[in-house]
Amino acid sequence: MTELDPVIHAQARLRVVVTLATLADGDRITFPRLQELLTMTAGNLSVHLRKLEDAGYVEIDKTHRGRTPTTLVRLSRRGRRAFEEYTENIRALLDPPAPRETR
Repeated sequence: MTELDPVIHAQARLRVVVTLATLADGDRITFPRLQELLTMTAGNLSVHLRKLEDAGYVEIDKTHRGRTPTTLVRLSRRGRRAFEEYTENIRALLDPPAPRETR
């Protein structure tokens, strides 16, 4: 049986990963923009980003634009691979191979 990655499979984290996967490899998004796209509270998004970061699936950079603190988020290479495997596993569950005929 195909295993689904429990870090990605949680609904809120899946939404985060799907959104980040739409960015070009290496592109980043600001925390407020990600929060807006997902319509999540800052606290809720922070908790899920922390779990994804602990798994090595996202990279978070805290920087400044002028005097304004800015948090930038991107899907790591490991996170992109994990998401690709996750989607392959979902497809396998939804479209299993036809059973072999036995004689």
